[in-house]
Amino acid sequence: MCVQRVRPLEGEAVLIKEIAIGGGLAVTIFLTAQGYNVMPVIFLAGLVFILAQTAGIGGLLGGASRTGSVIQKRPSGATTFGDIGGQVAAKRELIEALEFITDREHIRSLGIRPLKGILLTGPPGTGKTLMAKAAANYTKSVFMSVSGSEFIEVYAGVGAQRVRQLFGRAREGARREGSRSAIIFIDELEVLAGRRGQHTGHLEYDQTINQLLVEMDGLATDDDVTVLIVGATNRFDLLDPAVLRPGRFDRVVRVDLPDRDERLAILRIHAKGKPITLDVDLDDVARQTFGFSGAHLESVTNEAAILAFREGLERVEQRHIIEAVDKVMMGEKVGKRPRPEELERVAVHELGHALVAEHHRPGSVAMVSISSRGTALGYVRQTPDADRYLYSREELEEQVDVLLAGSVAEEMFFGSRSTGAQKDFEQALDLARLMVSGGMSELGIVHPDLLPDSAMHEAIRKIVSDREARVRELLALRKSRLTQAKASLLDRERIAGEEFRGLLGRLGGGGRGGRRRTSRRAIPAGGDRVSPSGDAAPQSGDQVARKITWRKVRPLATQKL
Repeated sequence: MCVQRVRPLEGEAVLIKEIAIGGGLAVTIFLTAQGYNVMPVIFLAGLVFILAQTAGIGGLLGGASRTGSVIQKRPSGATTFGDIGGQVAAKRELIEALEFITDREHIRSLGIRPLKGILLTGPPGTGKTLMAKAAANYTKSVFMSVSGSEFIEVYAGVGAQRVRQLFGRAREGARREGSRSAIIFIDELEVLAGRRGQHTGHLEYDQTINQLLVEMDGLATDDDVTVLIVGATNRFDLLDPAVLRPGRFDRVVRVDLPDRDERLAILRIHAKGKPITLDVDLDDVARQTFGFSGAHLESVTNEAAILAFREGLERVEQRHIIEAVDKVMMGEKVGKRPRPEELERVAVHELGHALVAEHHRPGSVAMVSISSRGTALGYVRQTPDADRYLYSREELEEQVDVLLAGSVAEEMFFGSRSTGAQKDFEQALDLARLMVSGGMSELGIVHPDLLPDSAMHEAIRKIVSDREARVRELLALRKSRLTQAKASLLDRERIAGEEFRGLLGRLGGGGRGGRRRTSRRAIPAGGDRVSPSGDAAPQSGDQVARKITWRKVRPLATQKL
C-alpha cells in the first residue's frame, strides 16, 4: 500500500522557523557586541528548541503538530465490502449513506445537504476500521486514519489546531491524488468528542471538540473536495450530544457481534489462505464461538495454523481449530499443576457444572477440562445451539443451577466447599437479584430502589436456597456416574462433549425435553467471568439486563475454577 505523510503548511512552518533562528542570531550578536553576557540568551534558545520538538511551542509553530495521520492511496488490493464477512445490515446502511458521495450531481440537483459524518458504533473487533476502508474504496476516496487520542495535549489550543490541519491535509491529499472526495476515519472518537464540561482544570478538551464541530459545519456540497468523517467508538454513551445532532454525524451504523451465519462467513474468509483438511467443520466452529467478534475469529484461524506449524503438519485439522477456540477464550496453557487432591477437587467441581448443564440443556457441553489455562485451573465449555436474545425465569434459574453445581458437587464428595466457588456465588446472587428486579420472584413486580434491603436479601436468599436444594437432588441421583466420569477426567485431563455424554449415558430426563435453545451468558465457576477475548470481567445481573437491549448477549459458554 502506498502511504504518504502529508504536511500542509510545512513551507510556512519552515519560513517561521528560519525567521525565528535568524532573529535569535541577530539578537545574540548585537548583545555580544554591546558587552552583555549572552549565556542566558543561549540557554533560553536551547529551551525553546527543546519545546519546539514537543507538542508545546512546536504545535504553535507548526513543526510538531503532526497527529500521526497518514493519507493512503487506493491500492489494487484495497479492502472491499466483499472482504468483510457478515454485517449485512450494517454494510447495507453504510453503502446507502455513501451514495451521497458517489452521486454528487444528483444530490445537488435535489437540493440535499451533504452527508457530513457517519458514526460506526459497536463492540471492539467487529470490523469498524475495515468498513471505513471499504467505504473509501467504494467511493474512490483518499483515506486518512487518525486516533482520537492524538488530538489531546496538555497545551491549550494544540488539539484545535490539529483538527484544522487534519481537514487541510485531507483536502490537499485528495487534490494531489486527483480525487474528488476524502474520508477521514477517526478511531476512539469518544476521546476527541466526549461530553464537554467534564474536564475541569483546562479547556483543551472542549476547544478541540468545538473545532471539530466548526469544521464539520463548514462542509458543503459545492466544495471541490467532499470530506466525509467516519467515526468509530465502542462507548457511544460518552459522546457529546452536539456531535450526534443532525447535520454532523447524520448516520449511526451499529456494527454488532456476528450471529452464527455471519461467524461462518467470517471463518470462511479467514480460512481461504490456510490449508485445511476435509474434516474441518467450520459450521460447527461457528456454533461453538457465540460472542466472538471478527477479530476473535481471525485469531482462532491464526492460532490453529500456529498449532499445526508446531506439530510440523502441512494442513490445519479440526482439532487444531477446537484447541484454538479454547486458547482464544481462556488463554494459553500454563505450567502450573495443582496437587493431586486439589486436581481431584477441580475435576469434581467442573463435572458438577457439566452434569447440571447437560441435564438442563442436553447436548450443550462441548468440553470438560482440568488443564490449567490462563487463571483457570479447569473449565467447562458449552456450545449454544442458536442465538438467544431474551431470558425467561426458568432459564435464569437453570443458569443459577449451573453456577451452584460446582460447589454442591465438592460438598457431596469431600464434605466441604473450597474458595473456588466464591465467584460462582457472586454471579448466582447477581442473577437472583435480576430475577427479583424483573418481577420474576414471589414478591412480584417491585422497584429495586424502593425495596428494603432486608426484603431484597431475603428474596435473593430464598431463590438461591431453593435452587441449591434442587441441584443437590440432581447430583445425588447421578453420583455414581459422576464418580466414573471423574476417574476418566483425571486420567485424560479433558473430555469432549460427546464422550462426556457417553459416560453419563446421555442424560436428558430433567430438562424441558430434547435439545433446546440455550442462553448465552459466559459464567465461569470459581473465578472471573471469561469473555471470548480471555479478559476477566464481572457479569452482573444489571449487565444481563443491558444486553437484552443490545442485539447480542454473551453466551453461557464457559465455567472455570
